[in-house]
Amino acid sequence: MARKKKHPEHENHERWLVSYADFITLLFAFFVVMFASSHADKGKAAEVSNSVKQALDEGGFNTLVASVLGGTVGDIGQGNAQMKGPGGIEATKGEKGPGLGEGEGGTLVELKPALDFLTDQLGEEIAAGQMEVSLQPRGLVVSFREAAFFPSGEATISERNLDSMRKVAELVLGLPNPVRMEGHTDSVPIHTSHYASNWELSAARSIAMLDLFADRFSVPREKLSIAAYAENAPVDTNGTPEGRARNRRVDIILLSEIGRQGEPARSQSFEGPVLEPETIESTETVHH
Repeated sequence: MARKKKHPEHENHERWLVSYADFITLLFAFFVVMFASSHADKGKAAEVSNSVKQALDEGGFNTLVASVLGGTVGDIGQGNAQMKGPGGIEATKGEKGPGLGEGEGGTLVELKPALDFLTDQLGEEIAAGQMEVSLQPRGLVVSFREAAFFPSGEATISERNLDSMRKVAELVLGLPNPVRMEGHTDSVPIHTSHYASNWELSAARSIAMLDLFADRFSVPREKLSIAAYAENAPVDTNGTPEGRARNRRVDIILLSEIGRQGEPARSQSFEGPVLEPETIESTETVHH
């Protein structure tokens, strides 16, 4: 009896649909997660901005900002999920800024909410041309004009606008970002009994602002640094009185990660003898 010939099975040309369906499902899940994450970041950025405004209106800035960030200001490992907000400067997680040691708030935060707060709180000063606030790649820049904060050709800070500086100082205290104070002048040469050049005047104004923030508003000095540019970094023309007035200023910069990269590393310990002041004086050579 002849064996019945077995017909070959037909190849299933639609098996690819199974893999394709799995791929589409995974892709859909990925976009759902990305969509949810982006909306969470936007909501957190808005929450940070509102909390900053409320805190500085009612007090308790450090506590409220810390609660919004999801941990204490000094907790490097906590509260970092929201640190990257739309329109702001991306935070650097777990990296310590210059002068910020472990447990001292070593994580830089994005500065867009701080810009929004200062723009609102300093609206009158900005409208009057006394101050300018801007967000740049190097950080949040707050410019104090000479006409409003310094007598002409002097480095003594006027007392009449201390409230404006207090608002900036409270923001500085509430954020872990290091701060640099930069002195600038116009291009008109100066030579007085106190200052032999614009370099000396711009440096003296930077130091005066640093001393004010440290002594009057209790900002830690290790968080601060100074720079002096004389007339070499103008923001306007020196060919008109209005332009020169804009160039005479002290800029306070809350440094971003980009700005921090230009700062030298600090808080490092090196082995070696430490000379006391008396020892240093005794090693000086006296020339007759």
